[in-house]
Amino acid sequence: MSFLIRPAREDDLQPLYEMAKLTGGGFTNLPPEKPALRAKLERSATAFARTDDSLKDELFVLVLENTETCEVRGTCQIFTQVGQRWPFYSYRIGTETKHSEALERTFRAEILSLVNDLEGCSEVGGLFLHPGERAGGLGMLLARSRYLFIAMHRARFADRILAELRGVIDEAGGSPFWDGVAGRFFGMNFQQADEFNAIHGNQFIADLMPKHPIYTAMLTEHARSVIGLPHPSGRAAMRMLETEGFAFENYIDIFDGGPTMTARIDQVATVRDSRTDKVAGLAEGGTASIVACGQLGAFRACHGRVGLTDGGVTLDQAASAVLGVEPGQEVRHAPR
Repeated sequence: MSFLIRPAREDDLQPLYEMAKLTGGGFTNLPPEKPALRAKLERSATAFARTDDSLKDELFVLVLENTETCEVRGTCQIFTQVGQRWPFYSYRIGTETKHSEALERTFRAEILSLVNDLEGCSEVGGLFLHPGERAGGLGMLLARSRYLFIAMHRARFADRILAELRGVIDEAGGSPFWDGVAGRFFGMNFQQADEFNAIHGNQFIADLMPKHPIYTAMLTEHARSVIGLPHPSGRAAMRMLETEGFAFENYIDIFDGGPTMTARIDQVATVRDSRTDKVAGLAEGGTASIVACGQLGAFRACHGRVGLTDGGVTLDQAASAVLGVEPGQEVRHAPR
């Protein structure tokens, strides 16, 4: 069974909608709302169609397709420059220190500050793999295909990149962090706020959220306990990000308190370590790799085996067929 990463198309709306209904909430970049998903596909099509190399506020949506059944079984997204349409907010975890000479004691308080520090970064997000396909390294293929795409279109992306991991969500679909912080000011529950944000953006946070720092000691124990923690289903994604060189630098999501991971794009492992070579011939064997080819709307990626040879690399028959690559054409590849 072979799988292909390709740009999303207009006719992928229904499978994306079906997958969105499986996310369980808190998945802002994949809302179970057809109008919002359709808008994403239209925005992505515009980005793939633009050919000049300059950094703008764009979105690329990719999908994972089973080449035997033509079913869409996963998706991921790349944002080129966040915070351009509306401000990009995060909470930054910091410390305030005060000293009392009379008591001869120093007090340190953890605080959350509403900031726009990450505005202008690129972002990877919206990664979802159908529950029936969570084997065979397909999640890794989805995740790393984004970095190959970035490497192949480097001028379209910023210097830094971020990834927001979904925070802890309870069995009822609520967020302990939202209930303890923003929910007190907004008159709506987490699911309502999450759905509104997915469709309309988070400007309402700027309109209603108090700008002064929040002392975490004043939050409920439950809210404090989830700050900076990923949802249990996101722990593997966090490990993958760390392997790529992303780090948690005390930024968290304003809705659910999940960790925001950041990195320099040129230091992301797949970007840094991948290379472009001409396919000299087809042969079995070689190093298990992720292989990509094509520019913009012609982008394709899959698992394959790459062997080094004089004048380029060899590519296995299966990957060659999935990518539509023949000897003489170039591929970008990175070891699995």
